[in-house]
Amino acid sequence: MSMKSFHRAFSAHPASVNETYTEHMAVAASFSWRLMYGGLACLIHAIFPFLFVTTGSRLVTELHDEMVTNRVRREARGGVLDGAD
Repeated sequence: MSMKSFHRAFSAHPASVNETYTEHMAVAASFSWRLMYGGLACLIHAIFPFLFVTTGSRLVTELHDEMVTNRVRREARGGVLDGAD
């Protein structure tokens, strides 16, 4: 794998959502922690249905809004603005 291919492998997707590699890593890590918390809350809710009643659905809505609705995306190829990925 050439250095150019190696660099492209780490930068193509972040660029497609108008982020640097570091910005994308921080956003993705933040999402992963919130998803793990939401998954644990849903598991606890499955056993104790009176706990975490709205946590899972609230987190899904918040993550969707942050990832899709409120982020301006730029296609990697044409630079065309797009509201969703």
